[in-house]
Amino acid sequence: MDYVKGIFKKRPNRFIAEVEVDGNIEIAHVPNTGRCKELLVEDATVWLKPSDNPNRKTKFSLHFVENRGHLVSIYSQEANSIVYDAIINGQIEELSGYDYHQREKTIDNSRIDIYLANEVDDCCGMTFLEDPCFVEVKGVTLVVGKEARFPDAPTERGTKHLKELIKLKKEGFRTVVFFLVQHPLGESFRPNWENDPLFSQTLNEAHENGVEILVYKCDNSLEGIRLIPQLMNFDLSQL
Repeated sequence: MDYVKGIFKKRPNRFIAEVEVDGNIEIAHVPNTGRCKELLVEDATVWLKPSDNPNRKTKFSLHFVENRGHLVSIYSQEANSIVYDAIINGQIEELSGYDYHQREKTIDNSRIDIYLANEVDDCCGMTFLEDPCFVEVKGVTLVVGKEARFPDAPTERGTKHLKELIKLKKEGFRTVVFFLVQHPLGESFRPNWENDPLFSQTLNEAHENGVEILVYKCDNSLEGIRLIPQLMNFDLSQL
């Protein structure tokens, strides 16, 4: 994929950024609703994906930013695709063995990112699904030192998803919250108690109720992003 190099100038709101490209100020879409304030600092080098859609209001989307000498992916929705593809390709041992894979599953008032199950044939030639597993994916871009933290801003939506996973677990289903660290410097994970104590406490509650926590990291390059198939450590305690 061809990217255009730019220099970040400012972010007027969470949806757009002003970026200098070849000496001109361009408006780029920011596909991440988090604050990213540690990453999107003035004069940071960014990499933009151009769009040829004439109906778009912005000519570019901001996909990568250079931070501490590393390329960080801030395309939050891409995290879902990376994890989904890794599951299908058997790169996540803890989520292997399922033969039915679905992107997005609506449950009550929430939409869970990934739904896994096994297809079983009954005696009448019909198929049904058993052993369901619900996976909610969170992309992590904030790294303090070498510790990845989520979220970088309070997220009511994220807390709602955790509560939905707790409810599903209590109903007898397997549930997983999957943190994909999108900053190469991250070596472990901890919830961000300082920025969002409610999410952090709810994550602890989820873990205590049997919701599984998986943390993996991805390797970023302008040629593509791949999941590193190695489980990372996490610590849920408050600093």
